[in-house]
Amino acid sequence: MNGLDAFMRAPGATIEVADDPVEISRLYCESGWSDGLPIIPPTAARVEQMLAYCDRPWHEAIGKIGPRYGEATPARIAVSAVMAGAEPSSFPLIMLALEAMCEKRFNLYGIQATTHNAAPLMIFNGPIAREVGINCGHNAFGPGVQANATIGRAVRLALVNIGGSIPMIGDMCTYGSPAKYTYCAAENEAANPWEPLHVERGYNIDDTTVTVVGAECPHNINDHESITALGVLTTIAGSMGVAGVNDVYHDVCEPVLLIGIEHAKTIAEGGYTKAAVKKFICENANLPMKKFSRENIERRLRFWFPGKYDNAGPETLVPMIQRPEDLIVVVIGGAGKHSAFIPTFGATLSVTRALKCADGRSARSVEEFRRR
Repeated sequence: MNGLDAFMRAPGATIEVADDPVEISRLYCESGWSDGLPIIPPTAARVEQMLAYCDRPWHEAIGKIGPRYGEATPARIAVSAVMAGAEPSSFPLIMLALEAMCEKRFNLYGIQATTHNAAPLMIFNGPIAREVGINCGHNAFGPGVQANATIGRAVRLALVNIGGSIPMIGDMCTYGSPAKYTYCAAENEAANPWEPLHVERGYNIDDTTVTVVGAECPHNINDHESITALGVLTTIAGSMGVAGVNDVYHDVCEPVLLIGIEHAKTIAEGGYTKAAVKKFICENANLPMKKFSRENIERRLRFWFPGKYDNAGPETLVPMIQRPEDLIVVVIGGAGKHSAFIPTFGATLSVTRALKCADGRSARSVEEFRRR
């Protein structure tokens, strides 16, 4: 017994509606079960098709999703995956992302409930990300690729329906963000001149992983003119000096530097390793004290860094990142001389998890999850 029958028989678990896509979507929107976009009705048959790629008991929770702290069982997650239009083969990655977000260090409750516009950013690495077709190149964070759109949307709908992240109820974000619809891409490992993120974090190159970050939208960095590594890095560092991001006020934070493939090539050919890139950015991404308001200096900088800025003058430089190792560097995108800076919620730490089968083996293909 996989638990789907019991799940479907639970009080309120099923409803009967007219077979009209417009009316079904209207009902879901009015009930707070949707993200405002049309959904695929999660019939029992469709949910079971999604769960065909789940090799663990369907009724056992993989975590609890705040602020409601609903139990994220495979059956419940599958409902959101169907609604999002996800392919069943992508279901193991949806589960993996939610499992990572439920780790304590990620602070999902804070990200869900804050007035800040943070959303869970998902960066996938490894062979299964390629197998299911997650875009890592041109328009990786934009429309056009089903895997990116639906994996991210399935996670969002689970955050709403299991976690209670409903605007003005569990989600108090001041003005929201398009990243709250879907925020999912893969690293462009083929065009990456350095080791990919998951290898940097101790995993094997043939492991499939997700790294989740409580992040803002990307802030574009345009540099079409610099032809040297130093020039590109100087532009990047200068673009990251921002007084209004949360990261500058936290001792430990992990903002993301998304380097486009052309910038990455120029930087690497200039002799910079990834560690050297992080060191340069840490030393040069800063802002003079005079750019901060008196209140923020007193109540935030001097509060969070006791003694450090007691005698600081207006030209004292405030670093955007406290330690080089705190910066997350990934290579994503297609041709074009653009990179991006992604600030974070601040009160969160990233989590990287590897995709494993129920018996603990590292998965090498999504087909290992298919029930026979």
